[in-house]
Amino acid sequence: MQYDWVLFDADETLFHFGSYTGIKLMLERKGVELTDDSFRDYEKVNKPLWVHYQNGDITASELKTRRFKIWAEQLNTTPQELNYSYMQAMGDICTLLPGARELIEKLSQKVKLGIITNGFSDLQSIRLEQTGLAPYFEHVIISEEIGIAKPDRRIFEHALTLMGNPDKSRVLMVGDNPHSDILGGLNTGIDTCWLNTEKVPSPDGVNAHMEVSSLDELHQYLLA
Repeated sequence: MQYDWVLFDADETLFHFGSYTGIKLMLERKGVELTDDSFRDYEKVNKPLWVHYQNGDITASELKTRRFKIWAEQLNTTPQELNYSYMQAMGDICTLLPGARELIEKLSQKVKLGIITNGFSDLQSIRLEQTGLAPYFEHVIISEEIGIAKPDRRIFEHALTLMGNPDKSRVLMVGDNPHSDILGGLNTGIDTCWLNTEKVPSPDGVNAHMEVSSLDELHQYLLA
């Protein structure tokens, strides 16, 4: 094993995100049916907000509030209440990506493990506990808690400090997002692995050290 530490993103790297299913369940619990048009309208607001969050232009609190503002007005509730209900629904539908449990269990016998995620604290905690993966990770670094989001290298440097400043050549970052996970890792000087399940072309200027299409493939690469 050439690494002492393997760091993972959370959403769509270890856990299925399932935004549509989570929104649908949240609204069903309020007696409202989700339509494709209303979900598209939500995504038109939500996706740019995540870009602004990753760029450091807005806070996690602003993202949580602004993405649900229109629905909150329609449902006569608050954006904060809708966000809480959404987090609960997302926790209830949480599932692991194929091969995630086996990979983490085997890797934990060889290296130390960590998570660096732009996801929100309440949801990540629920997921880690529900799936039983929490004990395998030495550190879980959540952007909401430290006020810095990937790809800002400061969140990676924060993680490395918590890890005791290991040799960067012995650290691997695994993630599905080439901009936040891979570019952030590259700018920090650690090795990167792009989990490219859709097999899409690499963005210009983002060249991961390795690329896999599944966690099973990563398992074979690291532990064969």
